[in-house]
Parts: sequence; C-alpha cells; structure tokens
Amino acid sequence: MRFHATTISRVSQLKNRAPVLFQSSQLRSNHQKRCNFGIAFDIDGVILRGRVPTGGSPQALRRLYGDSGGGVPETKRAKELSELLGVNILPSQVVQGHSPFRNLLKKFENELIIATGKGNPALVMSEYGFKKVLSLEEYASYFESIDPVSQYKRWTTAPVSDRKTPAVPRYDVFSERIKAAFVVSDPVDWGRDIQVLCDILRSGGLPGDANRNQPPLYFAADDLEYQAAFPSERLGLGAFRIALESIFNIINPKGLEYVSYGKPNPFVFKNAEAILSQLQSSSCIDHSENNGVSGSHPFETLYMIGDNPSVDVKGARQSGHPWFSILTRTGVFRGKDNHAEFPANLVVDTVEEAVDYILRREYNS
Repeated sequence: MRFHATTISRVSQLKNRAPVLFQSSQLRSNHQKRCNFGIAFDIDGVILRGRVPTGGSPQALRRLYGDSGGGVPETKRAKELSELLGVNILPSQVVQGHSPFRNLLKKFENELIIATGKGNPALVMSEYGFKKVLSLEEYASYFESIDPVSQYKRWTTAPVSDRKTPAVPRYDVFSERIKAAFVVSDPVDWGRDIQVLCDILRSGGLPGDANRNQPPLYFAADDLEYQAAFPSERLGLGAFRIALESIFNIINPKGLEYVSYGKPNPFVFKNAEAILSQLQSSSCIDHSENNGVSGSHPFETLYMIGDNPSVDVKGARQSGHPWFSILTRTGVFRGKDNHAEFPANLVVDTVEEAVDYILRREYNS
C-alpha cells in the first residue's frame, strides 16, 4: 500500500501501494491558503491502474498543486509519478510502504540483514542507511542447492548485464547470522523466497543450522489484493505473508512472528500525519506569520482516498479523528452502495469527484 500526501497536505500511497501527501497551502492561488486539512491518496486503483492514470487523477492533482507542470527509492518514485501525472511531486510527499523501515536504522544499521521484493530492495535499504544489506536473491546464490528447483527456472529476475553478484560474498554469510529480514515489495519468486526465508527464520539467521530463535521479520504492506492494470485484482504482499506464515507454522514448532507496517495498521496513518505536519510547518510559515500564529496547526480533517475498504477505509476508521475516509469505485471496490463491513464516510466514482467534494467542503466553492 502506498501513499501520496499533500498539505492541503497531500498524502498518497503507491502500489507501490505508497501514498502521496498533499497539504492545503499547496493549492492554487485562487483559493485562500489554509493549513488545516490534508489529503492522502492511495496510488494503485485510485490514481493509477498499472502505469496508466485513472479516474481523472491528473486533473484532480492539478487542481491541488500550484502548477500543472512502490521497491524503488522515494526520489525515483516521485520522479516517476511526476512524469505520469504531469505534476511536480517531491520525494518528501511520497510515503511508500517501506518508508517506515527508516525507523529501524538505529537497531540494525551495522547488522547483516536481507531484503527481498521486486525492484531493488537492497538499494532501498542501503539508501535508508543500513550498512550491511544483501538482497535475498544474492544471499541465496551463495548457498548451493538452497533453491532445489532453480535449475528448472528459465527466467531471471533481472537482466544478466544488471546483475552484480560477486563471486565471493561481501560478508561471511556462512558464519554470520542474519539479524533481520525485510520484505520491501512484492516478491518475484515466491517459491524461492518462502523456502529461503523459512531456512533463515527457523535457524536463527543461518540456513542449515539447528532450530533457534527467529530473527525479526518486517513487511512493508499487508494488503491481500490490489488493483493493477489487469481487470481483476492481483494478489498482494498480504497474500505472500499468508503463504509464508501458513507453511512456516506447519514446519516450525513456534508460529511466525512478524511486523507489518502496511495499511490498515494505524502506524501508517500516524506516520502520514507526522509527515504532513512537517510539510505544513514549512509550507505554511508565511500563512502563520501573517496571522500572528507561530508553529504548525492541528489538522481539522485528513482525507484518505482509497479503493480498498478492508485496507484504506478500515485503517482510517481505526485511526479516528481527524481522518475522513473516501472510497472510490476505480479499483478493488465496485459496489453500488457503501461497503457493509467497513463503510466509508463518502463513496464516489473517481478520485476527481473526491477532490471536487473536498474543495467544495473546505472552500464552499
């Protein structure tokens, strides 16, 4: 699950299921500047389907920005979104599912960790400051026969020219234990990744060793399904977690222990609110000074625009005030009426309708 945020503060999440954040002070000049509300957009199924904008998302975002001009780093994702949507999105406005992993740097900065998922998960973790990180693909390559069906795989996860796996491991992987495992984005090779993760987690971080205490395991998201370019929903990171957990709990005497930072975890919404507050502090300084008020202001409303009731709406409802959930029919949700189990505050057809509602509600225009 990914966010994009704006102040309006804007927040949206990409599938990278990451959000983009928007804040009210970033609105076009024909609106009086306000700093008391923000918007968080889910990306997949709300702003994009695959790599194609949907639901009038470019027009909606242009109404929010002062100009009309998910396993990758925020800088790259912001550039990618800017090109796809025709608006200037800053890295600070992109909150990806794996963004909270930064908060674990103090604990694992100098420890050997592995990262898995599509894209370049090891690069993502390295850019967060982790000093000793290996991709699961590279790590597995050092253990002969750890993936017993690898010889039958006629596909690769990356072009051979892009692979830089050294012949000799950079770290002593045969004696140094993995201290933590991070699932940064959707794994490409589920079979291999489940096998190797089970080996690492059962052995206390050293495949082939006797059963020991499980090292920490972190997931960037936990959504079962998400809306991509294909007409029906695709299995997400939550599905991979269920598969791993089901197998691990059968072959290991103790159940799988893990932490998922994805929606609907309230941490995601608190983190988005904190980032929006930072955007608010910088972008609303002139507004505050002109009104004789110093510092940032509490948000009266934070809008969560999503397409998945069990993820976006549930998370907003659990987080409580000041979150206001808006459910679109452009992705996972297609119902005529509101969702029965996780009803949103508002149901609309498209993100453009959602933004129109917000602007009318906030500015009476």
